[in-house]
Amino acid sequence: MNQHLRPDPVPFIDIGAQRRRLGQSIDDAVGRVLAHCQFINGPEVAQLEAELAAFSGAKHVVTCASGTDALLMVLMAKGVGSGDAVLCPSFTFCATGEAVALTGATPVFVDVDEATFNMDANALKRGIATAKKLGLKPKAVIPVDLFGQSADHDSIAAVARAEGMFVLDDAAQAFGASYKGRRLGTFGLVTATSFFPAKPLGCFGDGGAIFTDDPELAATLRSIRVHGQGSDKYDNVRLGLTGRLDTMQAAILIEKLKIFEDEIAARNQVAERYARGLGNVVSVPHVAGGCTSIWAQYTIRLPHGVDRDDFAAALKTQGIPTAIYYPKSMHQQTAYRDYPVADGGLPVSEKLSDDVISLPMHAYLDEATQQRIIKAVRGALST
Repeated sequence: MNQHLRPDPVPFIDIGAQRRRLGQSIDDAVGRVLAHCQFINGPEVAQLEAELAAFSGAKHVVTCASGTDALLMVLMAKGVGSGDAVLCPSFTFCATGEAVALTGATPVFVDVDEATFNMDANALKRGIATAKKLGLKPKAVIPVDLFGQSADHDSIAAVARAEGMFVLDDAAQAFGASYKGRRLGTFGLVTATSFFPAKPLGCFGDGGAIFTDDPELAATLRSIRVHGQGSDKYDNVRLGLTGRLDTMQAAILIEKLKIFEDEIAARNQVAERYARGLGNVVSVPHVAGGCTSIWAQYTIRLPHGVDRDDFAAALKTQGIPTAIYYPKSMHQQTAYRDYPVADGGLPVSEKLSDDVISLPMHAYLDEATQQRIIKAVRGALST
């Protein structure tokens, strides 16, 4: 009897390969924390903050418990609340708008550029006009550096400056990328990022960080992350959170940061191979001039008329996983559909939610495995 063996599954993100590469260095880093037992605010936390500052070029880094906390802490520090509008792209992960809503402010959703998937500056202008019509005060804008590529920070900064708004860059997916020769972490008033395990620079749990050149803001953020404490921990001077990054995660990130640039280079090689192998059958990602990407995701757009579910199912039979980021833009989701959108609607976001799909992407995707993915994609589109 003939038996059809299923092909070995391909990892979507291969954290295990990275763990094997780092090997003993991770074990030793964790062992040092277990030896000194300073599990909260141990020496590795300050060391990581200094190394992240050196890497990014930011003057101050405040680590925290997650990328969501990073966003929320900044909004709290800036006094964002009821009556304020914060402009956000709709085509992104929900944490961007969630942090705004948690402060009592109103997220106003704007559309994105169809080529880069990042916030469109003209849509931002329409969103600001919408906020004003609703009697809201436009207070901040949160551009998202989606899927690893920097947003158009000059255009967004110009709009924000004209309206007296501050810019909080959501670099949760793109820390390590650059815009016009400068790494993210140095744009706007402040930048937030995430160290969720699946991120290009991820820890072994939740974690995040905030980057700024403003010393007063950094001091306020350090207070907020520990319940709003003042000079004495039992004299809390503002509302805050339990928002610390624990020492164990900091120790792990210190080791991962050592190989981060090498991994970014490897991700770019993977992206180049995908572009060569698939560029004539699907819409491959576009990196704008002056930008780099760290390829947190490799997101393609399927040709018109291709059923996305059928396409994903065809790849799954060959052991190749896919993911959809995002099947619903934020303004289409139950929790956010009652918040305002920019006048004219968000047609690009809705179109992207209908036809994007992401392929395996990580620094350890070897060429032979990637050719197998490319062959499967091309085959699924030819049937």
